[in-house]
Amino acid sequence: MLDLPLAYLHRPAGAGVSPPWLLVLMHGVGSNEQDLFGLAPYVPAPFHVLSLRAPYRMGPTANAWFDFSVAPDGTRSINEPQEIRSRALVGQTVDAAARQLGIPAARVVAGGFSQGGIMALTLLLTRPELLRASMVWHSRLLAQALAHAAPATALTGRQLWVSHGVQDNVIPLPNAHAIRDHARALPLTLTYREYPGMHEIRPEELRDSMAWLQGLTAAPAAD
Repeated sequence: MLDLPLAYLHRPAGAGVSPPWLLVLMHGVGSNEQDLFGLAPYVPAPFHVLSLRAPYRMGPTANAWFDFSVAPDGTRSINEPQEIRSRALVGQTVDAAARQLGIPAARVVAGGFSQGGIMALTLLLTRPELLRASMVWHSRLLAQALAHAAPATALTGRQLWVSHGVQDNVIPLPNAHAIRDHARALPLTLTYREYPGMHEIRPEELRDSMAWLQGLTAAPAAD
């Protein structure tokens, strides 16, 4: 058992696989650690898979990384103290898991869907020393987190997967374009893909993102 700040589910890396990697997954609003843990059978064998539960309870099986509201004009506001606490907890959890499993930051990946994708992207931008890459499905760039971004040079050698559904009616496609455009100005390697579909991970998208993960294990770290 790992001793971590957040509740989690763990699938160990494949027996005899060396060197092991770590993939930390974070669900969207209103879900829990069971959600993305369902993807574990598709994750390449070198990866330990940790699926985290967000700290704020919305219901018996529903959690969030932070509360938010949308005004009639579409303006979004978030509970900033909750986001700050969740951001800290995610960083602490990723760091503790990697240390307890004996996995260096160069073999750590954070991934997330929707609000969990916000957390994965934010971790890469603010604490790049903790990981090699982030995998962001159907998400957005959080303006509040950019104030805490690490110097651009700290992202050298990092990798970022961003994918989105062109018909996403929960987080519209322009949000993915904003992530893409921001990432293109940074010294990281961006893989950006769009897929038919709405706010969901479709089979082709899952297949491609898992192939991207597998490719990370074959590429030497740049730092």
